Amino acid sequence: MSFLVKVIVTAFAVVIGAYFMPGVAVADFLTAIVVAFVLGILNAILKPILVVLTIPVTVLTLGLFLLVINAFIIQIAAHFVNGFEVSSFGVALLFGIILAVISWLLEIPVS
Repeated sequence: MSFLVKVIVTAFAVVIGAYFMPGVAVADFLTAIVVAFVLGILNAILKPILVVLTIPVTVLTLGLFLLVINAFIIQIAAHFVNGFEVSSFGVALLFGIILAVISWLLEIPVS
């Protein structure tokens, strides 16, 4: 799947997730596209570094610490993007799970 399609799918997931999560606010769809782009960049650059640095904790928690890393990346994206707000770390953790599920559902090929 091309990067642009992935960004658009993630933007739709951000809007849908913000609708269902009371602690997440997205100003408009353009902001959701910027959030999706920033999340893509952070996931490409920062996430591999964090995963390597936290391998012992990730192994100890059987991979559940990756959810914490995702929440941390969502918090960073909320810090950088105006119009995208996440109220707490717990909300970011739940939003990350909802975002992953919605993105997965939107990427299922229709045949």
